[in-house]
Amino acid sequence: MILKKWTTSLGLLSLSALVALTACGTPATPGKESKDAATGEAAADGGKKTLTIATVNNPDMAIMQKLAKDYEKETGTTVKFSVLPENDLRKQVTVDVSMGGGKYDIVTIGNYDAAIWAKNKWIEPLTSYFDSMPADAKAKYDLEDIFPAVRDGLTYDKQLYALPFYGESSMLYYNKDMLAKAGVTMPEHPTWEQVAEIAKKVKAANNVPGIVLRGLPGWGEVLAPLNSIIHAFGGSWYDMNWNAKLNSPETVKAVKFYADLLKEAGQPGATTTGFTEALTLMSTGKAAMWYDATVAAGFLNNPKNSQVVGKIGYVKAPSAAKDNTGWLWSWNLAIEAASKNKAEAFKFMTWATSKEYIAKVGESEGWVVAPPGTRKSTYENPKYKEAAPFADIVMQSMISADYKKPAKDPVPYQGIQFVSIPEFQQLGTEVSQDIASALTGSISVEDAMKKAQEKAEKVAVSGGYKK
Repeated sequence: MILKKWTTSLGLLSLSALVALTACGTPATPGKESKDAATGEAAADGGKKTLTIATVNNPDMAIMQKLAKDYEKETGTTVKFSVLPENDLRKQVTVDVSMGGGKYDIVTIGNYDAAIWAKNKWIEPLTSYFDSMPADAKAKYDLEDIFPAVRDGLTYDKQLYALPFYGESSMLYYNKDMLAKAGVTMPEHPTWEQVAEIAKKVKAANNVPGIVLRGLPGWGEVLAPLNSIIHAFGGSWYDMNWNAKLNSPETVKAVKFYADLLKEAGQPGATTTGFTEALTLMSTGKAAMWYDATVAAGFLNNPKNSQVVGKIGYVKAPSAAKDNTGWLWSWNLAIEAASKNKAEAFKFMTWATSKEYIAKVGESEGWVVAPPGTRKSTYENPKYKEAAPFADIVMQSMISADYKKPAKDPVPYQGIQFVSIPEFQQLGTEVSQDIASALTGSISVEDAMKKAQEKAEKVAVSGGYKK
């Protein structure tokens, strides 16, 4: 996989600012403290430590903050959280790690960020830490229990750089009562064409959207499901020579399929629908099907916030020209390279991503909200399987997610719902806006993808990928 230095804007952080910040300082070179961290020995000063963790404001991380009080009691380490919305999190953390500021000891990053930040030496490699763990502690943590596809997404140059807190693939949800009313049966392994036909019939029979899909512009919104469908249809963003492929017949066909499906069987006002809005429609019984993240399964099956508990069926991501097209995402904990508390940071990370932590959440908060998508053992746990009827489908989706080979034909990038280059945040956002115009009918899909093609080509050249 080819990775470049950051060359375009990152969220709200401009190119010029980021380059300047990166030039102002470099991450601290691991020294005595790093050696202590790797061996797990106490810091030389012998004093109590305070860890500062930057994390995203979602329910799973809120539970981690609550349970961190137990960690503080057990270890004597004080844990402070800086909780931010995703865009703000990425902006503030990127500023700090690029300067080598060391404001945070542990940062929460996506698997999209992991290899790029590792390349820039903004986060600490973890392999030596595990190699230096006592054998019993290493066996208890059990790295091999983490889904291989998730580990692959956090690995750069044969070293692990982050630990997964929760992970997700994608799958199709359907309301069993609504499909029964329409007289249709969901195949065990549906194709996208079959899904489209079912959606039309169910819409007519139930007078609700036959399927809900994200249309909200943003690289993390509409492009999450749409990119997996583009790859399913045999399309891609680039070929092996970094020629843009966004106006290829396969890619255009996939985008047109998505637009037509929304028009004929989807929810009105699709371009205002993101993950949260789609979840609301599905959980309140106002939509018959939904293709999205597997993490939503717990929400749909939680009687505290769902009106459709027991009514939802689940199948893996539908296929087209390619099978195994479910995407792969994880929120992960990493040690900032400039942290002065690496030993304690590593201890907390292994605590918060362990089998024991998942069990603690299950017992205290309910097994249906236990951190999903990271460990095989979670999906073998009878308590979790009883609370989560979707467990087997999620496990199969996580195992089969082909992060390293997202497309039908070879491509020079990794990632299924994103392209693993730094420029994708800006490029993806701009392309999503073109696609949103096509979804509203302002322009044709063909014209939208022609614009997208030009932007992707410019990135391939300016980023130095295309020779």
